[in-house]
Amino acid sequence: MPFDETGRRPGRRPSRNVLGGPVGVCSNDPMTGFFRNGCCETSPEDLGSHTVCAVMTATFLAFSKAQGNDLSTPRPEFGFAGLKPGDRWCLCAPRWQEAFEAGAAPQVVLHSTEEGALRHCRLADLTRFAVDLA
Repeated sequence: MPFDETGRRPGRRPSRNVLGGPVGVCSNDPMTGFFRNGCCETSPEDLGSHTVCAVMTATFLAFSKAQGNDLSTPRPEFGFAGLKPGDRWCLCAPRWQEAFEAGAAPQVVLHSTEEGALRHCRLADLTRFAVDLA
């Protein structure tokens, strides 16, 4: 489906973040999101629920690789440069929850985390890892 000038899918109601506001941009460098529009928006086609805007850490990247999802190795054939600590990425909510339970959860940008994440993660847990609350 095509996107409008803001990088969002036309005809859809605006996505809401876990705090009830509009979903903010997670990252355009690297470009992230299920729709590769920089936002952690989801749809029924997104079986992984790429809804958590996470700030990568070495601990999390190692954990994810050990679970079979190597996010740090470049894959130029897919236009993927690999992630490094500090990069923001739309992470699958179940993977964030799995990392949380294992003590390896990355930090979270709540304003850019889509409300669908709450089907897999508790808001209180996400808030404990928030980088964008004063």
